[in-house]
Amino acid sequence: MAALMRRAVAAATGVVVAALLAPGAAGAAHETAQDGGTGPYPAAYETVPGLPEHTVYRPEALPSDESLPIVAWGNGACRADGTWFENILTEFASHGFLVIANGTPGGSGRTSSDMPVEAVDWAVAENADPASEFHGRLDPTKIAVMGQSCGGLETMEVADDPRITTTVMWNSGIISPFDKLQLRRLHAPIAYFAGGEDDIAYDNAMDDWDRLPTGLEAFMGNLDVGHFGTYDEPNGGEFGRVGSQWLKWQLKGDAAARAEFVGPNCGLCSTEWDVRQKNLG
Repeated sequence: MAALMRRAVAAATGVVVAALLAPGAAGAAHETAQDGGTGPYPAAYETVPGLPEHTVYRPEALPSDESLPIVAWGNGACRADGTWFENILTEFASHGFLVIANGTPGGSGRTSSDMPVEAVDWAVAENADPASEFHGRLDPTKIAVMGQSCGGLETMEVADDPRITTTVMWNSGIISPFDKLQLRRLHAPIAYFAGGEDDIAYDNAMDDWDRLPTGLEAFMGNLDVGHFGTYDEPNGGEFGRVGSQWLKWQLKGDAAARAEFVGPNCGLCSTEWDVRQKNLG
């Protein structure tokens, strides 16, 4: 197994996210280094032979007191660079999650909606394999799929997988009216985290919101940061903090995390976030 890797210093300049469907276009942003995330389990990324087209983020030392839920991530622009969103994915992993991003570290090319399914299949198999480091250390009953921008569209394509516990759309929403039928297949709680009215995906996300199946548990949070979010900030910034809380509630049943999203007095309700809720009792 390849050694765990952590960036030691920040790159002088870089790119963090790209326009919704343009793999060749990217918004310039400064990349910042971090030291394993803010959670209780310092995290890093690695590559693994059994999943050569992905990047795996995990606690450097697997916790002995809990199993890791599984998170599959799709990149903006459907770009096959597994470290493009390193800051936020390391942050998620540091809170006790196995996070698998589409693409290799620093990779290029285009991803597909098959890749998050491959990631989940690999993690489930590793948990069952007595020869694996992850044997019995993962929780295959708790699975999130999520993605930013074009990666969110990939996420939506596989969100009907019955293994999925929650779906998360970051700066994303279905574009084509003909594809809106995908929303009818949603079966697990969904969250949309978007960048406000200046986000290129805002209208698509809000249209999705109005079309969600009756009775589906759903949360919508808009923060006025535009389409490029806070991904380039240390630990993913506010998006990293809020996304970690959503995962801790949905995949670990954390009551304090739940309070951030539920009810008229939710933790995010009195902040700069514009919050909408459906069926979150």
